[in-house]
Amino acid sequence: MKIRLKVNGQSHAIDVPADMPLLWALRDVLDMKGTKFGCGAAQCGACTVHVNGNATRSCVLPAASVQGAEITTVEGLSVDGTHALQKAWEELDVPQCGYCQAGQLMSAAALLKMKAKPTDADIDIAMNGNICRCATYLRIRQAIHRAAEIKSEGAAVGGMRESSLNRK
Repeated sequence: MKIRLKVNGQSHAIDVPADMPLLWALRDVLDMKGTKFGCGAAQCGACTVHVNGNATRSCVLPAASVQGAEITTVEGLSVDGTHALQKAWEELDVPQCGYCQAGQLMSAAALLKMKAKPTDADIDIAMNGNICRCATYLRIRQAIHRAAEIKSEGAAVGGMRESSLNRK
């Protein structure tokens, strides 16, 4: 079946089975390897992407069901590592093995779009279900708070938001 996906702002027409999970369409067909396979049952969060701005598990979502939707993968946060979360992740040395980090980043990005200054409780709720085998949960929480600070600092620079500064 020919389906059309809009991923990270680019349109793609791909020929895949209608029930192929979005995860495999991204990884195997579009060669976007940032989104990871973890459990295959939408329980671990490694496969999290945004669908119309919402954090969504891609391992159980049929690719055909998201035609016309805006899909953002971890590669779409920032091509040069300048997204506030990427900066905070690096600054606080969050990842150990790194396997879950794409999903962690995508869940955190969806949270920060909804709440500019999330509380610890907000973070716990938004990140619930994103499993980290290395248990870097405290650093993840700290990095989300730091990313919120970075974003607010960017908003104070000439009134331009970070997303405006990153567009080229």
